[in-house]
Amino acid sequence: VQLQASGGGLVQSGGSLRLSCAASGRTLSRFDMAWFRQPPGKEREFVAGISRSGGTTYYPDSVKGRFTISRDNPKNTVYLQMYSLKPEDTAVYYCAAASSYGVHATPGQYAYWGQGTHVTVSS
Repeated sequence: VQLQASGGGLVQSGGSLRLSCAASGRTLSRFDMAWFRQPPGKEREFVAGISRSGGTTYYPDSVKGRFTISRDNPKNTVYLQMYSLKPEDTAVYYCAAASSYGVHATPGQYAYWGQGTHVTVSS
């Protein structure tokens, strides 16, 4: 499956953005999906995950209550709605499709990656 992330940009602290991840090549409903981010000079970190049906979502404490992951399987698209953005949310954001069943917080469990979209939050 090929993944194309979009929707990043420059936003002021407290603002919102919605990222999209469009899939092609294979049906997205076959994959548990996640969003990761990689701040400048830091390792890639998990920010949200969603089960194949969309019925279960996962978030780390750092974004819980501010970020919402969702998916539209007929449209082959996964979204990340981000609210109350902070400067520390500045990063390149990647969508990923899991290589096996389940949502995992480690990048190594994901076989397919989008190209990344830049999010910059100014203070």
